[in-house]
Amino acid sequence: MSDPGTLAVELRQDAPIPLDLSFTCDPDQVLAIYGPSGSGKTTILRAIAGLYRPARARVSCGGQRWTDTDLRLHVATHHRRVGFVFQEYALFPHLTARDNVLAALRHQPAAQRLPAATDWLDAVHLAELASRRPAELSGGQRQRVALARALAREPAVLLLDEPFAAVDQAVRHHLRDELDEVRRRAPMPVVLVTHDFRDVVRLATHVLLLKSGSIVAMGSLAEITSRTDPPATPDGIGPGSVIDATVRRVDDDRGLAELTFPGGAFWVPVHGLQPGASLRTRVPAREVILAVRPPEGLSLHNILAGQIGEVGPIVDDQMLVQVVVGETRLLAQVTRDAVQRLFLHPGVAVFALVKSVSVEVDDGSVAGGRNDGS
Repeated sequence: MSDPGTLAVELRQDAPIPLDLSFTCDPDQVLAIYGPSGSGKTTILRAIAGLYRPARARVSCGGQRWTDTDLRLHVATHHRRVGFVFQEYALFPHLTARDNVLAALRHQPAAQRLPAATDWLDAVHLAELASRRPAELSGGQRQRVALARALAREPAVLLLDEPFAAVDQAVRHHLRDELDEVRRRAPMPVVLVTHDFRDVVRLATHVLLLKSGSIVAMGSLAEITSRTDPPATPDGIGPGSVIDATVRRVDDDRGLAELTFPGGAFWVPVHGLQPGASLRTRVPAREVILAVRPPEGLSLHNILAGQIGEVGPIVDDQMLVQVVVGETRLLAQVTRDAVQRLFLHPGVAVFALVKSVSVEVDDGSVAGGRNDGS
């Protein structure tokens, strides 16, 4: 695979679908485009792939220009190094899983295609089902074949359009893990469109919040999830800070593991964690308690010293308070009364109290060889 490069996108038009945005995505980034239905998310992916032509557009990847309406340039889809995973899989129903992947390997010498197809199916834990047709596979298995086929093209960019929408939550969890594992095998810009903020939390490094074809906010996942005016999440998970951490040590006698992050550490239940492992955590804002003096005699393990960074607007007599802990920002959801009573405002020193069991841990571990419908 040739060295990947940065994806750069600029799209403008008034109708039929309004678009007014520009963004970039680097090879080590997963950019999640998140927004309500009808906001233009899928149209953006189709424009990158060359399946849709906006009124004004510039699209390039790794220095190769694919679209430039000013120059009347439009590279055909089959000449763009794009891997596209569709919500509805878009597999050839008459071909086996192996043959579906082989169809994406025509750029390779004939002698290398079969071993390559086998390798990609093995990467998504489907090598044993290579001879089955799509109708003989579960929804999760079909989506894995679609992912293997997209990656077999050795794309310069991977586009994912609601890739988990057709499977249940249990299968979705496994697919998130496998997608994360496989895309690390071949670093490239990844653009993920989803309506489920859990997908964003698990997979994204950066987030683009979209509304009516325009960017509402854009930044790293940590920045977006620590905002005091966070985006509404229709799936109801509520605001919470996402923090990447490392397992420093495991204390089996106490049943706890210490996770370090820039500026602090959490103790969490062991969860089978291993020292040195990197993982992603999420701390729901409603689970964070603030104190202006060091608390004593409590059962919880996590008392983090910091200072107030921002105080958000009042919503239903509650407010989001951003606490700066070293290089990390943590959200706390408290009442308006608490903000007034404790005189919480930017710069005030506070202690953030978090129960160990309130820290949501996702280590991204992937169990191999699953052919059980997930």
